[in-house]
Amino acid sequence: MNREALQHPLYVMVHPFNGYWDLKYVRSQKTSLILSFGILFMLILTNILGSQYSGFLVNLNNPRYLNSLLEAVYVLVPVLFWCVANWSLTTLMDGEGKFAEIFITTCFALFPIVLINFPWIWISNFISAQESSFYYFFKNFAVIWSGLLLFVGIMTVHQFTPAKTIGTILLTVVAMAFMAFLTLLFFSLLQQMIVFISTIYQEIVLRR
Repeated sequence: MNREALQHPLYVMVHPFNGYWDLKYVRSQKTSLILSFGILFMLILTNILGSQYSGFLVNLNNPRYLNSLLEAVYVLVPVLFWCVANWSLTTLMDGEGKFAEIFITTCFALFPIVLINFPWIWISNFISAQESSFYYFFKNFAVIWSGLLLFVGIMTVHQFTPAKTIGTILLTVVAMAFMAFLTLLFFSLLQQMIVFISTIYQEIVLRR
């Protein structure tokens, strides 16, 4: 992997239209996937470190009860749901993007969150209460920047109009909520089945 490929996430941040066009039609998909997994790993790492080491003025988590696995799930599940929901909908709406392209587009769009939030994990330990507004400003700025990149990326990868892209994003969010509901329902039913089977087993053992 050459230096130019490693710098492409930065290029996408400042030139999203050209950057995403290159990702779809010019760049090697294998290289882009490797970079995407790298960005996703860095986002997970940033989320874990932020929950553990951010300054007490901005950190609402109790480090004693921090579960790194759950912090990773909080990143992985939304990304997976987004990619699956968007791919499912755009397949029906004549979108040109493949699942791998949607995943790459999504991960590259999340890079500003990593790049901006990571240094603020350490800076937040040295700021006062009045200066904490800068912390929240940059966190919100990173989210907005990533949102704009995601909008451009979805529009480019599927070759949609801006209006159709907005509609697709809204439908994707609705589909994600529906997927989350079905997932929670499934695990709830599974838990009840396990309790039911356990209760029957205990009854049989006690009667002996």
